[in-house]
Amino acid sequence: MAKKKVKQNTYQHWFQAQGEETRAQLKDFFREVRQHISLPVKEKDAILADFEKALMWYSQSGIAPEEAMERIDPKHLGGFYARPSVLWYPLDDAAKIYPLSMKHGQMAVFRLSMSLLEKVSPELLQMALNFTIRRFPCFATTVKKGFFWHYLNATKRRYIAELERDLPVKPLKISGSGSQSFRVLYYENRISVEYFHILTDASGGMQFLKTLVAEYLRLCGVPSAPGYGVLDLNEIPDPEESSNAFLAADRKGHGSGLTDKAALQMGGKLSLIRPARIVQLRMSAADLLEHARSRGATISEYILAMMFLAARRATDVSTGSFNIQVPVNMRKFYPTKSLRNFSMYCGIRLPLEDIRDIDGILPEISRQLKEKAALEPMTQMIHSSTRLVSSVRAVPLFIKAPIASAIYGFLGDKIFTTTLSNMGVIDMPPELCPMIESMEFLLGTAVTNRAGCGMITFGDVSILSLTKLTSDPTFEEALVALLSQDGVNVRVEGSMPYED
Repeated sequence: MAKKKVKQNTYQHWFQAQGEETRAQLKDFFREVRQHISLPVKEKDAILADFEKALMWYSQSGIAPEEAMERIDPKHLGGFYARPSVLWYPLDDAAKIYPLSMKHGQMAVFRLSMSLLEKVSPELLQMALNFTIRRFPCFATTVKKGFFWHYLNATKRRYIAELERDLPVKPLKISGSGSQSFRVLYYENRISVEYFHILTDASGGMQFLKTLVAEYLRLCGVPSAPGYGVLDLNEIPDPEESSNAFLAADRKGHGSGLTDKAALQMGGKLSLIRPARIVQLRMSAADLLEHARSRGATISEYILAMMFLAARRATDVSTGSFNIQVPVNMRKFYPTKSLRNFSMYCGIRLPLEDIRDIDGILPEISRQLKEKAALEPMTQMIHSSTRLVSSVRAVPLFIKAPIASAIYGFLGDKIFTTTLSNMGVIDMPPELCPMIESMEFLLGTAVTNRAGCGMITFGDVSILSLTKLTSDPTFEEALVALLSQDGVNVRVEGSMPYED
C-alpha cells in the first residue's frame, strides 16, 4: 500500500508543478481516459498509471504536456477496454495439437525480436502495447478447456510489457484465469515477443511485432504509414485475420506426409535447463547470398547443407540418417490475411554416409526441398492433419490429451534431427528502418532435438539463432568453422551455457 502511495505522489508532485492551464488540460485528459476503460479497479488503475508514467517520461525528455497528451490520446484505446469480452475462437487445425502436447514443462514457444538503435523506454513500450492489442483480438485471448477441444476466449485486461529477466522461450503459464498466451519483453535496446504456438505462427507473430514496434516508434516521435506488414490500428479488424486458413486449402487428393521413420539425433547430454544456451551467428546478407549463389543454391539450401555437415561432426554414430525439418508458409500457395497458424513442414533427409562435403549434398538438398515443399505435397499434409483431427473430434479432451502428448514426444520430435526455419528478408516502413538495427528469430526447445535454428534477415544483417538443448558446443563450433572455411564472415554472439 505504501509503495502505491509513493507512485501516486510522484505523479501528483509533477502535476502540481504544472501551470494552471496545463493542470486543467490534464484533468480533462484523464476524464477521457477513464471513459475508455471499463475494467476491474486494479486493472483500470494500472492503465491510468501507465498514462501517468508516460506523461512524466515525456516531460523528462523535454516534450511539452500538450504534445505528450496528443501522442497518447486515449482515442487510441478505442473501445477495447470499454466493452466486455464476447468473442471466442476455435483453434486452427495446426494449433489443436499444441495444448494437448504440453507435458513436463514442454511447450511450443517461439520468439521474434527487433533491436533498435536506441535504448527502449519501458513507459512508451507499455503504452504501445495498450494501444496495439485492440487491433489483434485473437491475440487478446486466454486458453480454455472445452469438453472436446481447447479454445481461445477473449480476455479484456491490461497486457504487460516486462523487463526480460529469465531464460528465453520458456513455457508460459496459461493455467490461470485471464492468463495471456504471449509475452512482450524488453532488454536494453531490444523488443521481443514470445508466443505460444497456439496463437500464431512466425508470419502472424511478425505482423504483431511490426505493428507494436511501429506504434512504439510513433510514440517516440517517428510516425509511419501502415504497410509492409504494419497494420492500421484505427482499422476495424478483418474477420479473415482470425480465420482458420487451413479450411481454404484444396480438398482434392489424398493425405500423406505426417509420419516418417526416426532420425539420428546429435550427441550431447540433454540439459535439465531449457534452453541450455542461445548462440547467434551474425552474417552479412549480401555476403551470404553471394556464397550461396556461387554454388547454385538459395540461402536456405546453403545453410541446410552446412547444418548437415555440422551435425555429422556432432555425433559418434556411423549409420542412419539425419532429417532436418523445414517449415513451409502456406500463404504463398493460398493467400490469406489470417494472423493465425498457416504453416506446414517438410523433412530433408540424408543418409549419414552421404554427408561428406557441401558440393556432394547440395544437389540432393535442392531436389528434396523443391519436391517436398511444393503445393501438392504440402496440401496432402494438410489433408492428413485435418483427417487426424477429425478422427478424434468426438473423443473427450481428457482421453485425447495423453495420446497427443505421446505422439508429439515420441513421433513428431524423434523423426527430425533439428529444424531450420528461415523467415527470409523482413521489411519495415522506410521511415522506421533507420531506427532498427537488426531482427532475431528464436525457436523454442523440442523434446530430444539438441538444437533448433531460426534465421531472419533485415537490411544487410542475417542472424542464424541456435536454441540449444545441450551444452555440448560441437554443432555450433562446426557450423562456424564450415562457414568460415567457405569464406563467410561470421560473428558469434549469444549466451554462455545457462547451467554453468
